[in-house]
Amino acid sequence: MTESRSQSLPTLGVVFRPQAPPEALREIVTAVDESDVAELWLWEDCFLEGGIATAAAMLAWSERVRVGIGLLPVPLRNPALAAMELSTLERLAPGRLIAGLGHGVLEWMGQVGARAESPLTLLREYTTAVRALLAGETVDVAGRYVTLDGVTLDWPPRTPPELVLGATRRRTLHVAGELADGVLLTGDSGADGVRAARPIVDEGRAASGRDGRTRVITYAEVDPRQPGLRDALLSRAEALAAAGADAVAFHGTADAPDPRPFLDALA
Repeated sequence: MTESRSQSLPTLGVVFRPQAPPEALREIVTAVDESDVAELWLWEDCFLEGGIATAAAMLAWSERVRVGIGLLPVPLRNPALAAMELSTLERLAPGRLIAGLGHGVLEWMGQVGARAESPLTLLREYTTAVRALLAGETVDVAGRYVTLDGVTLDWPPRTPPELVLGATRRRTLHVAGELADGVLLTGDSGADGVRAARPIVDEGRAASGRDGRTRVITYAEVDPRQPGLRDALLSRAEALAAAGADAVAFHGTADAPDPRPFLDALA
């Protein structure tokens, strides 16, 4: 890869899709950790593989790669429990966890009796509480959905992990810019979706009064069996970066979930 082309690329990652069985995980983690790919993402889709268990195994079986959880559906876990789990992971592998939160697929949340009347209110309350807990604060809150009475983590992380929110619509994108370190876009967003999301996220960041930039991460689905895979990946990454993406995580299709062809193409 030429130097000029590498400079035009965002941070590159791949996804371990949960359509692959859990027993396939270790071999894939080892392959990713030995590659040049910077990030390895997982999905907690209902009713496939648990996000915390999978992330813990990924971090334990790797030494270098950053592990992204995309996403933990907030209706499924008390925020104190989520903060405890994320803090433990961050302390075990400092600087290598990207903690993702999101609404969850509303149909799935309904299946388990956890669907919220106002998913955005829940996400805002939840993210605010988890962020404070991970910062070592004592949290007292009595919100519409989140209630915590003098809760403090005994083992907060030395430095909180990167916290990202999954978002597609304007209001959630704005909240992500306001409250989180990053926003995670779906694989069908494409360059147009990234281009539309970037100013909304930046607007939310500015409204929060925080310095810095909210990272925009997007998934990108690519069939790993297509010819010319390397050129397809690099062209897609360049287009997404030009639209405003800071990171791209490639994933295969549901019937071809193995990310290792991407590693070979990007080597």
